[in-house]
Amino acid sequence: MKKLPLLFAGSLFCLILLAGCSPQQSDFKEKTYSADTAGISAVNIDVKDRKINISPSSDDQIHITYHENEKEFYDITTKDSTLSMQTETDKEAKDFFGKNASLEDRTIDLSIPDSLISSLKISTTNENINLPSLSITDSVSAYANNGSITFESLAVGKSIQLETKNGSISGTVVGGYDDFLITSNIKKGESTLPEQAGNGTKTLNVKVNNGDIQIDFQKSR
Repeated sequence: MKKLPLLFAGSLFCLILLAGCSPQQSDFKEKTYSADTAGISAVNIDVKDRKINISPSSDDQIHITYHENEKEFYDITTKDSTLSMQTETDKEAKDFFGKNASLEDRTIDLSIPDSLISSLKISTTNENINLPSLSITDSVSAYANNGSITFESLAVGKSIQLETKNGSISGTVVGGYDDFLITSNIKKGESTLPEQAGNGTKTLNVKVNNGDIQIDFQKSR
């Protein structure tokens, strides 16, 4: 009767060895994608286990730099004026053992032109989201599960929605309390925002579970 557990342990050990020898962690290739903003008004990045760095574009186009291989790749599409990017995978059971890909291979660099995008929606897990000084004409939404959201001076026309689990949110919003209707919800952390404040035409909704909120306001960029 003791042979079965030993056989199972031996099989599991072999599986881990095979996974550790899998080439999937070392054959990532850098790729780029560019799009003209003439036909795009919204950007939606919905990925897993990826760090997202956002920077201003210098040529009024959208640029994405990323890494992929035959096991981990992306679906990038444009539909109804929205550019969407999602993670796709062709992993087998053995591919989930062993070391993760390097942070470089799991980083997405997104460049967007300032003031030419109406909607920006970003979501990731197990990594951080970093936004530069940026103006979005309508709304910004960012979500990180097991990661933090940091941003510089963020200006919007209508709304900002930020949420983290096991991570913090920090940055500066362009405007004042009187410009926003503010709602914040925090568990197991500290916040510089009140739960409810303001009566402005714009909305600021911030939610954190197990992290801190540090948001400042500035009247103009």
